[in-house]
Amino acid sequence: MQQLMSYMRSAMEKYNMISDGDRIAVGVSGGKDSLALLCALSEMRQFYGVRYNLVAVTIDMQFNGKPGDFSEITELCRRLGVKHVIRPSNLYELIFEQRREKNPCSLCAKMRRGMLHDEAKNQGCGKVALGHHLDDAVQTFYMNLFLGGRIDCFAPVSYLSRRELYLIRPMVFAYERDVARAARSLHLPVKAEACPMGHTSQRAQMAKKIEDLEKEFGPLRQKTINALQKSGIRGW
Repeated sequence: MQQLMSYMRSAMEKYNMISDGDRIAVGVSGGKDSLALLCALSEMRQFYGVRYNLVAVTIDMQFNGKPGDFSEITELCRRLGVKHVIRPSNLYELIFEQRREKNPCSLCAKMRRGMLHDEAKNQGCGKVALGHHLDDAVQTFYMNLFLGGRIDCFAPVSYLSRRELYLIRPMVFAYERDVARAARSLHLPVKAEACPMGHTSQRAQMAKKIEDLEKEFGPLRQKTINALQKSGIRGW
């Protein structure tokens, strides 16, 4: 956990992610990334140097038409002293059963983000913290390059002017392995992967390709993050 918080502090200070008095909605899906982010941000309130409040927001996909069981996450939030808001949705039914999308990930992510942003505003939050880590950033960069033919990546900090919300990604300097290690050490109630695309998505395939490339070219992920920072793309 200490290693994860060290990476997070570096990113938070470099990109000025959190200011005194901020009220931050943390997108909590139930996966290891979002839960580790929530716990780390909660712990860092004790020593980071600025005062901020957290609200955990979960968008319930209601897989197979059934509400998800987030009771363990709610209990974790209670122990952390963080409000937990669960917003039901019909996204699974809409995307997988009604529209039968062949490539549902992009649409699903867009709609979930929209609901998360709406709920953040409902809760009086001016910022939304997302659990994307270094591996996610690298995968996004190469997916844009190989599949979209463009040089792009998500930003460490971005502003949504239409919603008057900042999106922050405090874990962009942390490797996935560090996030996973923190989740294990804290015995977090990580929910099993319920999405039918979880292990076959383009992101999962890209992660495997990057892993293979690193066997030949060395630390490609760190080189890519360094290149993003040197280029200044999207405020990196």
